[in-house]
Amino acid sequence: MVSIYGIKNCDSMKKAFAWCEEHGVAYEFHDYKKTGVPRDRLVLWCRAIGWKTLVNNKGTTWRKLTPEQQDIQTQSKAVALMVEFPSLIKRPVVETDSGQLLVGFDPVTFGSFVKRS
Repeated sequence: MVSIYGIKNCDSMKKAFAWCEEHGVAYEFHDYKKTGVPRDRLVLWCRAIGWKTLVNNKGTTWRKLTPEQQDIQTQSKAVALMVEFPSLIKRPVVETDSGQLLVGFDPVTFGSFVKRS
């Protein structure tokens, strides 16, 4: 089983959910708008794929940040912002039981990633 992290009403999330339903893929959903993402998990994700991959610098939440907040130079600052503003985390984040990660939704990449999990 895979764990999918994101925000329920996000268009990318809806595509990921629909793909899983269509292909019979069981998943556990974690709504990080409602429950956040634990700091230690964000640190693990950053170590695995880098904080620049996780920070959504194209969304509404990013545009609402001050220029000082947007000036992210370190993983520590990125993690602190993602804890404070979970909507800054790109979505979906898909995690396998073995700890493999995929960020974002592309049907081809998503399909090969989820099927081999």
